[in-house]
Amino acid sequence: MRYKLLVLTSILLAATAYAKEPKAYQSGKLLQMDSVKCGVDEKDAKSFAGEMIGTDSGHKKTQELLCQEYLLQTDRMIYRIRPRDAKHPVLLPVGERAQFRLDKDKMMLRVEDLDSKEREYVVVSMTPRGDSTADASPARLNHLQ
Repeated sequence: MRYKLLVLTSILLAATAYAKEPKAYQSGKLLQMDSVKCGVDEKDAKSFAGEMIGTDSGHKKTQELLCQEYLLQTDRMIYRIRPRDAKHPVLLPVGERAQFRLDKDKMMLRVEDLDSKEREYVVVSMTPRGDSTADASPARLNHLQ
């Protein structure tokens, strides 16, 4: 009996030692959504009959692709983000709070009011907020002080 208790205790200690920390989320507000140019879709205007006869004009139809780009504001930063899955983007509610975490080269974002699913986003740019740049700039002392 004592041996079983010792084995069970050691298994529980090993499990807690290897347990991962809970994911730490930051909070921000989705300020706005813009449609931005993110590429061009080209389709050949070749017809089957034109290819058979050899009278194809070789024109291409081009269509500009637009992607959703969001502004996510935190206490200190403003992130400009785009969905990683451009084919099936989910429309996020602007003006709502969102939780996110940075994981290597991507942002994992979830909106509780939407469905609380975690989605991947690409960070296009990061800008420090204007009111927090004063703390980040070095203080210059006057030579008379």
